[in-house]
This record gives sequence, structure tokens and C-alpha cells, in this order.
Amino acid sequence: MKHFKSYSTIIVSALSILLCYNIYCLVELYQAISRQTVELISQSLKDADLDEVLNRPKKYPVPDSVPDYQGKSMSQKRSIEGDTLMIYVLDGEGEVTEVRKMPLDPGTNYSDIMVDEIGYGAHQTVDPIYPFYIADLDSLFQLSLSRKEISPKYAFVNKISSDGTVVDGQSPADIKESLDSVSICYNIMSGERYVAYYSSPQGYVLRQMLGIVLSTGAIIILIATALWYLFRTVSRLRTIEEMKDDFVNNMTHELKTPIAIAYSANDALLNYDTDNDLEKKTRYLNIANKQLKRLGELVENILAVSMERRRAMKLRADNILLRPFVEEIADAQRMTAGKDVTINVDIDSSMCVNADRTHLANVFNNLIDNAVKYSGDIVVITVSGGSDGICVADKGIGIPSKSVPYIFNKFYRVPHGDRQDVRGYGIGLYYVKSILDKMGWSISVKSKEGEGSVFTIKIGKDE
Repeated sequence: MKHFKSYSTIIVSALSILLCYNIYCLVELYQAISRQTVELISQSLKDADLDEVLNRPKKYPVPDSVPDYQGKSMSQKRSIEGDTLMIYVLDGEGEVTEVRKMPLDPGTNYSDIMVDEIGYGAHQTVDPIYPFYIADLDSLFQLSLSRKEISPKYAFVNKISSDGTVVDGQSPADIKESLDSVSICYNIMSGERYVAYYSSPQGYVLRQMLGIVLSTGAIIILIATALWYLFRTVSRLRTIEEMKDDFVNNMTHELKTPIAIAYSANDALLNYDTDNDLEKKTRYLNIANKQLKRLGELVENILAVSMERRRAMKLRADNILLRPFVEEIADAQRMTAGKDVTINVDIDSSMCVNADRTHLANVFNNLIDNAVKYSGDIVVITVSGGSDGICVADKGIGIPSKSVPYIFNKFYRVPHGDRQDVRGYGIGLYYVKSILDKMGWSISVKSKEGEGSVFTIKIGKDE
């Protein structure tokens, strides 16, 4: 974990760059689809115009009187010269009256030009004879849009003269929303054109991008979740590593202390004449015995954690009559407490559990020992049992509310700045919970500072 911060910075920076590039690509895609949508709307207007002018003779009867255009009719002749479309306007006698030039782009689709030519010719033939109704063009334009799955809120067409005057159609000023527009010139000679107004097709564009946006969003969420989980896991591992180092350092010191004291007491017995001083001899022996007992407890704690880590550890289940079992543990705790301890056992004499005797004894020893440590000079502990489970309650100093969620974590110790006399390693309650979990039981705690704590063990359903 030495270079974790540097690696994390590099990874986060790389992912940030990729995210920015991804957003840039999405914006470019949005703009490209928007341009394509405008082209589709323009094509829809052309399709609607061609359908309208070709269907007009079928829909409306021929007028009784057809205007005589003899000598007045005009026609067009077109040719492509290089990159320019030449349009020659001819009068009724075939004389060129006007020449127009239309530059062609390199990507010009000549089939589109042919379709436009058909439309121009149809207008020249149909417009002088059959009446034009803007409503027909509106409906065909909307139908063409719907075929392309484009459904703007507003879509209508205006007929515009060469000087920009609205000849026919709804005024865009009547619509409160902002409208976009496309136009086509249906009569090159007169300059008349159709202008289609439509509300923003943003919904259509977003629908086209929906799959990409959702997949991109899902990938971003997955990456963010994976990074969060990675950083969280590494952070927890670093915390555990620091706590483990503290545990090893503290345990090393604690192991050396009883060894040194016991060695000194034993050295005094060997090097001084204590045979004639029975009181001094007894005192040295008691000192050595007490320190060796303390050393044994430390070793037991280490072995308990080591055994818990062996997932293949098997428990030997026995039928245990709970009241005498707990009373025996309570008697041992009273003898070793070194202060006035009252332990009340309120368990029905017939209550029996199926559990590993050794590990269950360690569970009660840990809970009662903690209650003794974190109480005052006068200790009152109550162990009760019933259908709701087994409770170990004390009237000690209690646990701060902010520490309650963590007390069963390995190596965690509740900070008590004013309790320097209490030593511990943060493995007792962790061991308790681990063993109870393996037995299929559970444990919870309720505590209030200054009033004490209540640990409740829920016995498995099969008990």
C-alpha cells in the first residue's frame, strides 16, 4: 500500500480523461444526429410537396375553364457544366429569356436533382390549372414526419412569395414556443418557396441516442461503484493493518512485562535466603504465580483469535444445563476480580442449550470480564436467560453511542481517556461474535454512558 496514493491518482486521472472524452463524443453524436434530423425534416417537406402536387389532379376536378397560356407559357432547359447547374428559362417561342447558375457541391446527389426536376415540372403544369390548399401540404408533411418517427409538437408549412410575404399558412408568431424552419423553392422562375416550421426535435434526437446514453451511464456507474468499493476496501485494510500493528506492539510489551516480573521474583527466590522468611517466599511465589497466570491469559487470547481464523474449525456441541454452567464461571470471576463483585444469575434451572462447552465458556468469561473491568469499585452484574435469549447486564461506565457499531470489530477498542488502568487488545468481543455466528446465534448490545450496558445473545432457532 506504499504507492497506493500515487496509483490512485493516476487511475482517477485516466478515468477522468476518458469520461471527459466520452462526454465530448456524446456531444458530437448529439450534434450529428441533430443535423441528420434537420436533413430528414427537409426531405419530408420535399416528399410532401411532390406528393401534394402529383395528387392534386386526382383529388380535385379539372376547372371548367383552363387559362390559355399560348404565347405566354414558359419552360426551362437545364444542363450540368462542370460543378455548376445551368438553368435556361425559355419563353413560349423557345427563346432564352434568363440564365441561372446553381453551384453543385462535390457530394451532390444527382438523383435528388432529378427528383427536384420532376417536382419543378409538375408545379409548372399543375399550379396554373388546379387550386392549391395549404392544409393538404400540412397534413402530408406531418404524415411524412411520422413515417420517419419524428413527432414534433408543432409542424406546419407556409407558402412564401419571392419578396418574403406569407401567401398562405399559419403565422409562426401565433406559436409561443421557439420554432426552427427549413425551406424549399418549388418554383425557380418565380422564386416562390415553402417554409416548414417545427418545434425542437430534441426528443427524437435523444431517442436515437437512448441506447448509447444508457449503456454509457451504466458503464460509468459500474466503474464508479468499483472504484468506491476498491477505495473503501483498501481504506479498511489499511485501518486493520494499523490496528494489527498496534496490537502486535502492545501485545509484545504485555508479554514482556509478566515475564520480566516473574523472572525477577524467581531470581529473588534463587539468590536470596528465603527459607527462613516464609512470608517473603510466599510473596515472591504469589507474584510469580500471578504473572504466569496473566501470561497464560494473554496466550489464550492470541490462540482464541488464531482458532477463530481457521474457518474449518469444528464445534463440539453438548447439551449444557445453563444455570450451573454460568454460576461456575461467575464464581471464578469473583475470585479473580480483585474487588467487590456481585454477579446475579437469573436463569431457569431447567434451561438447556446445545453448544460447544469450551467456546461458550469463553464467551461468558469475556462478557463478564469486560463488565468487571468497565465498572467502578463496586460491580453489579446480572446474567438472565429466557425465551428472548441470554442477557449480560452491568451498571458500569457504558459505551459511547458513536462506538457501539464498531465494538465487535477486530482490534477495535472503545476510547476511554480517563480509564488508563484498563488494558485490552480489541479481540475479546470480536471473538465472542465470531463464535456465536459460527454457532448460528447472534449478539447485540444496548448501552448508555454512565448507566451501563446490556449484551443480548439470541439463541439459534434449533435450540
